[in-house]
Amino acid sequence: MSSNSIRITLLIVHLAFAVNASAQRPVRKLFFSQAAFPIDTLIKQQGVQPLRFTNKTNLYLTVSLEKPLTACLQALAPSIHRDSLAKLGNYQFSFFVDGILIYRTELMPGAPRAAEQQTDTIWTKPLIDNQREGRWWSQSAWNRFMFNGGDSTLTDGAHHLRIVLRPYVKNPGLITGDIIAEGELVLQVERTPKINLTDVQLSPVRPYIGLVTSPDKFNRDRIKIMRANIEADVFKHITSVVALKNGKILFEEYFNGSSRDSIHNTRSVGKTFASALCGLAIRDGHLKSPMQTLGEFYQLQQYQNYSREKAQVTLQELLTMSSRFNGDDSDPASPGNEENMYPTDDWVKFTLDLPIDTVKYHGQWHYFTAGVMLLGSTLHKVVPGGLEQYAAEHLFKPLQITNYRWEHTPQSVANTAGGIRMNALDFAKFGQLYANKGKWNGKQVIPEKWVNESLSHQLPVTGRPGEYYGYLFWNKVYRVNGKEYEVYHCSGNGGNKIFIFKDQPLVVVLTATAYGAAYAHRQADKMMEEFIIPAIVGK
Repeated sequence: MSSNSIRITLLIVHLAFAVNASAQRPVRKLFFSQAAFPIDTLIKQQGVQPLRFTNKTNLYLTVSLEKPLTACLQALAPSIHRDSLAKLGNYQFSFFVDGILIYRTELMPGAPRAAEQQTDTIWTKPLIDNQREGRWWSQSAWNRFMFNGGDSTLTDGAHHLRIVLRPYVKNPGLITGDIIAEGELVLQVERTPKINLTDVQLSPVRPYIGLVTSPDKFNRDRIKIMRANIEADVFKHITSVVALKNGKILFEEYFNGSSRDSIHNTRSVGKTFASALCGLAIRDGHLKSPMQTLGEFYQLQQYQNYSREKAQVTLQELLTMSSRFNGDDSDPASPGNEENMYPTDDWVKFTLDLPIDTVKYHGQWHYFTAGVMLLGSTLHKVVPGGLEQYAAEHLFKPLQITNYRWEHTPQSVANTAGGIRMNALDFAKFGQLYANKGKWNGKQVIPEKWVNESLSHQLPVTGRPGEYYGYLFWNKVYRVNGKEYEVYHCSGNGGNKIFIFKDQPLVVVLTATAYGAAYAHRQADKMMEEFIIPAIVGK
C-alpha cells in the first residue's frame, strides 16, 4: 500500500478544544479514524484533513476523558450511589453539520456497561462499521443522527461534522453537564454513485423448484439503477431482491456474497409462519378456533401474577398483538420486552409469569414478541409430533421447501418469535401461497377463510396512521405516481420483507442484514416506492 493510501486509510483527526487556557479548563479530546487505533497513534496525528466520505466509509470515534463517565454523573446527582447511576444516565451526543445542530440524543442507560462507565477514561467505538452493522451502541447513535436529518444534510460536497459529548442524568427530569469531549472532522462527501447502465448486468432468471420464469416485461433500467445503488451501499446490507408476478419468477438479484442458495436470517419474518401453522392446526382439528383461551392449555395458577383476565387471553389476541400481557418490545422498561426474555432458561414461564395490564392494553395493538413465541409453544403442545415435524409435513412439503433451518427456544421448540431461515425464493413461495388464497398447485394447503382473516385489517397499528395488522401480517399502502398499492407483508429486523400485493399479482421478497439500524425499514420502503413498484407496474 502506498504512503498516500495509508494516509487516506488513517485519516485521523485530532481536535483538542482548550477554550481558555489561562483558566486551566481541562482539555477535551475526541479523535476520528477509519479504523480502531491505539491512542498514542492518534495523538501523533495533527491537523484537520478532509476525509473522502462515501457510502462504504468506516468511521471510528476515540474519546479521551479527564475522568470516567460515572464521576461526571455523580457531579450531576451527588445523592445517588455510583452503582445506580448507570441506570439513570449516560452520554448525550450532539451532532452538528456546518455549525448547525442537526440532532441530539441521549444514549439509553445500560450501554456502555456500568463497569466501563466507572473505570474507562479512553474508549474507541465505531460510528460506522459497514462490515459489522448494529453491534455497538455508538452505531445506534450515528444511525439515529442519519435518520433524523443527517442523511439529508450530508449532501455531496464539503461539510464540517462536529460531535459534542456531555453527561446526562434523568432524576427525574433531564439534567446535562458540561462538555466532556468534542471534535470536528472535514468531510468531502461523495455518496451519490455515478451509474453507467451499460456496465450493470441483471442476473439471469432460471426456473426453481415449484416456480417457472415469467415472460412478462418490466423496466430493466430501473432495476439496474436499484442494483447499482445497492452495490454502491446507498442501500446497505441488502442480500437479495426477488419478485414473482402471477406466481412466476420475474427477477432475482443477490448481493453482498449471497446467492440463490443462501439461507437468510430474516428475524421476525418468521413470526408469520406461526399464523400459517395456526390455520393448519384449526384445519386439522388440533385447535377449535382462534378464540380458544390460554386457560385451556396451561395451568396458569402455577405461574406468577395469576388472574382471571390472563386465563381469558385468546390465541387471536396473540395473533393480532393485542393481548393484555404487560409486554411491549418498543418500551425498554416493559417487563415483557423481548430482551428480558432471551436470557431466561424458560421462555414460556417468562411469558406466563408476566402481569396483565387491562388499562394500558385493552384491545390495543402492541408489539409483543414473547406472545408469538407462546403461540408457537402452544401449537407445539397440540399438534402431533411437535411443531417442527408438523410444519415440515403440512406446510413445507406441499411447497417443496427442503432447505431451511429453525432456531429453537431453550425448551427445544421451533422458535416462532422469529427463528426460521430459508432462501429468498422459498420465502417467496410462502408469500405466493397467500397470494393464491392458500392454494399451491391446485391443492388447498391453508384454508381460504384463514387466509382472508390473516390478510385483513384486524387492528390499527398503534402510532402508525394508515397501517393495520392482521394475523401476524402487517398492512400498509404505497403511493407511487399518484396511485395506491396496498400490501400485506411479513417484516423482520434488518429490513427483511415478504410483500403480498392486494390488487396486483405480485409478491416481492427483500432480505437484508441491517440489524438494529434505524434506516433498515425506511430503505426497504424507498426501494419499493422508487424502484420495484415503478419497474413492474409503472408506465
